[in-house]
Amino acid sequence: LLSFECFFGLIFDEREGYFMMKYGRNRGMLTVFAFFMFSMFSMLFSGCAISERESVDMGEVKMEEVSSQKMEQTGEVSDKDIKLEFLQEDTGVEDTQEAGSDFDEIKKQFGENCISDQTFEVELSEFQGKVYFVPFLPSSQDGEFSMQIIQDGEVLEEIRAYVPERLKEESFKSLDAVSFYDVNYDGNTDLVLIETYGNFMFTAVYYGGSLEDGQNGYFNIQEQLSENLSNQVEPLSIPKIRECLSNGKKNGEFSCYQEAFEAVAKLCELESEDRQKFSLIYFDEDEIPELATGVLGYSASLYLYRDGKVYTLMDRWRYGAMGNAGYEYVPRKNSLRNDNSDFAGAIHYTTYMSVGSRLTLDIVAEIETFLFDDVNQNGIPDEDELESLGNYSVSYIDGKKATDEECQAYQAGEYEFMDLTMEFEELLEKLQEKAQE
Repeated sequence: LLSFECFFGLIFDEREGYFMMKYGRNRGMLTVFAFFMFSMFSMLFSGCAISERESVDMGEVKMEEVSSQKMEQTGEVSDKDIKLEFLQEDTGVEDTQEAGSDFDEIKKQFGENCISDQTFEVELSEFQGKVYFVPFLPSSQDGEFSMQIIQDGEVLEEIRAYVPERLKEESFKSLDAVSFYDVNYDGNTDLVLIETYGNFMFTAVYYGGSLEDGQNGYFNIQEQLSENLSNQVEPLSIPKIRECLSNGKKNGEFSCYQEAFEAVAKLCELESEDRQKFSLIYFDEDEIPELATGVLGYSASLYLYRDGKVYTLMDRWRYGAMGNAGYEYVPRKNSLRNDNSDFAGAIHYTTYMSVGSRLTLDIVAEIETFLFDDVNQNGIPDEDELESLGNYSVSYIDGKKATDEECQAYQAGEYEFMDLTMEFEELLEKLQEKAQE
């Protein structure tokens, strides 16, 4: 839409951006008309493509778009384009160049070998403050494509480059797209890349994670998910990947739990080589079920839906080995129990958990029970203490000796195993049924 305002102003309004230019009141209409004609001819012959970074100021809101390629002959934006409308909300991506003019500055800062048009200043949940994501071309010193997280000149994290086994003999050709967002609904920023080796394009998905005590986080490659997305998404692009995983919905935009859990279940299917199973259980007090999923006898995950958003309560928690018996809950009582043991059952652990105010699964109490007389208080059954095994029992809560009554006080009722009963297709049918109720 193009209009004149009082014959001295020009307003240009687009669907995804906003641009306003004001002319001084002492300028004549001829100047405005000349600018209008110049703009029309520029748009006509520009190829209608954004091939550089643009930063458009909307007062307090800054909208940014990055495109790594020009539009293809179809007239649509290339499948390798990166839309920072995704990145801005999730990570606070800042434009590292204005109008594409600072690529040289990026190379001066990080070296000639950095891939400047895919270098971004971002805020990632895994690190404190703004950092740079910097990818590097293979070099004579390092013959592999590589990536680093850099802050104030210090390398905080080296990200291992993933290459599918079938492309091991191919050479790196290009990094086509980069996206930062929470893929697996755990609150951490994840990394999605599209790369080309030889003549073959593929995606690489890295899950981000945070360490305790304020330490820097990390990124772990998800090989199975990356392989499945590369094989199933056509054409391969960031928007198409998001469409495949969640119908393009960001976490927080789901209209109902059925839609949200369908997206979660599809991701679980794509993540694992093993056959996933699912159940809808009523863990807390409300009428919205929680989604339980995992591989029976091996791992369990639990997801909660609240106000359009998915919260991960358990993320592939292992059980079935090393004394871990699995996870039990009391329906509608917001209580999870896990039984575990060490030293062939000589020490028993009972952990109670519930969903807290931050919608995370928090430990309520951990009861440590010694079934032997730990005379020397070293926390392990020594050979001369084994005679007392089975004839002795003492429990501790938070390091303090506890009575049987104090331990029983954490029981919320009749616990049942968090069983998984449905295949993926059965879950989808169940979700559709509930949507129609």
